[in-house]
Amino acid sequence: MTDTPDTAYQVLARKYRPETFADLVGQDAMVRTLQNAFEADRIAQAFVMTGIRGTGKTTTARIIAKGMNCIGPDGNGGPTTEPCGECEHCKAIMEGRHVDVMEMDAASRTGVNDIREIIDSVHYRAASARYKIYIIDEVHMLSTSAFNALLKTLEEPPSHVKFIFATTEIRKVPVTVLSRCQRFDLRRIEPEDQIALLRKIAVAEGAEITDEALALITRAAEGSARDAQSLLDQAISHGSGETTADQVRAMLGLADRGRVLDLFDMILRGDAGGALSEIAAQYADGADPMAVLRDLAEITHWISVVKITPEAADDPTINPDERARGMTMATELPMRVLTRMWQMLLKALEEVAAAPNAMMAAEMAIIRLTHVADLPSPEELLRKLKDTPAPPAAPNGGGGLNPGHTHGGQMGHAQGGPVVGGAGGSGPVHGAPTAARGGTVTALAVQDDAALAKYVTFEHVLELIRTRRDGVLRVQVEEYVRLVSYQPGRIEFEPAPNAPADLSQRLGSQLQRWTGRRWAITLVNEGGAPSVAEVRDAAATEMRNEALAHPLVQAVMDAFPKAKITEIKSRRDLANEALAEALPEVEDEWDPFEE
Repeated sequence: MTDTPDTAYQVLARKYRPETFADLVGQDAMVRTLQNAFEADRIAQAFVMTGIRGTGKTTTARIIAKGMNCIGPDGNGGPTTEPCGECEHCKAIMEGRHVDVMEMDAASRTGVNDIREIIDSVHYRAASARYKIYIIDEVHMLSTSAFNALLKTLEEPPSHVKFIFATTEIRKVPVTVLSRCQRFDLRRIEPEDQIALLRKIAVAEGAEITDEALALITRAAEGSARDAQSLLDQAISHGSGETTADQVRAMLGLADRGRVLDLFDMILRGDAGGALSEIAAQYADGADPMAVLRDLAEITHWISVVKITPEAADDPTINPDERARGMTMATELPMRVLTRMWQMLLKALEEVAAAPNAMMAAEMAIIRLTHVADLPSPEELLRKLKDTPAPPAAPNGGGGLNPGHTHGGQMGHAQGGPVVGGAGGSGPVHGAPTAARGGTVTALAVQDDAALAKYVTFEHVLELIRTRRDGVLRVQVEEYVRLVSYQPGRIEFEPAPNAPADLSQRLGSQLQRWTGRRWAITLVNEGGAPSVAEVRDAAATEMRNEALAHPLVQAVMDAFPKAKITEIKSRRDLANEALAEALPEVEDEWDPFEE
């Protein structure tokens, strides 16, 4: 026997679609506003419903349309928030066949011509109902021209016309349209309300399903009533007899949350072998590697939130055993470990999604996570550094810094030669030739001295930098190098304030490249002579200070606090400028009357 259209099976999401405002789940604020508006006869000319999928946007639009056009069982009723569901208008609207309630799918009818049909028809009164109502679903899909064509009618529609829009992308709807509508944001269904709704439907269907299975469905639905009802429909068909959590988990391709917590614990203990065995066992049982990593990320987030706000553990979708384990982990694990794991899991999810073999990528991610778990924290590293004894002083003949002669000097490294700290620069430079290293080293030292003989003074080094046209290095050396001592191949200087941190490294690197010999660059904290720029600017600075000390200049500065001295000229400078600008004197000027 085949089913007739009247007895054909109907999916749960359609069979249990809300018929009245009282049937709507989790939208109390919107229901209260609409009820008050209907009772006060303050029904807006246009509504826009927004929210995630499956929260009741189109259903709410149909209930509003029913309430506006309901005439009651006796045919004398007016607009109401409790439509009877028995009059001809209520039945026709819920069946989608009412001539005065027109539903349009904006995803398939996006053009201005489709809107023009609405504009042309609004002038005609409703054929049988109280209001002519236009329900436009996925209104954000309309084109810009279609929105613009609708604006005037939407702003001043005839009294018998109402518009109801539904969208999941409210940001794509022009603000000119939103300003003409009364907006309602439909919320995600809370887990408690969702579980209660699913239990009510399961009882009505005569289906047996465990509370843990309903919790899994609720978590997978992510606040969508339609998704939850569709999953419940599938779970009832999947299970034979009582539907259990294991059957729902297998249906959804999820890993057992308890086993995911075991995996989470193995990772944090650094047990790479146990973690790989566990994820392999879950994979063999049908769990998707991507789903396992997502569950790990979800657990990481949940434990982090519970650590900050312990009341977040009271989630009805989590069973008591998992809640107890999560609370224990939140107490024991530091936040830095959780945040590090969260970041690494986000990266691992990207890798698994792009990898040709998801399981291999997931295993590599697990290996990384377990090895990172053994790394000490920054506090532990600092503690170890403080507790570690200082290394013994290097012998006189060996390389390194002599700790007995350091005075807070800064130690760095320049390519081509070491950079040694120390106020006195004492102690041999590592790699410098010594007689103890044999005749070959002595010969190399003689060659180095011959190659560097042309750079007798520091001025020769400056001239080399100018010749090589390294403008940035020349300016920085002239401004920031306060020379302490100089020998060919060895420069010791005090860096001026604001000197680049890598100046010594770049100076040593460039000098080695240009001369073919290694240069030792030493930084000290004091004792340096004025830099080239400071010597050059000393006269100008003295003149500037003298000008600032003058009473007239001080009076000007007091009267004009933001004034600045841009240039200072002495009497000699002014005389020289006047002399240069004067007409040249002609020595043998011809006088016509002289003869």
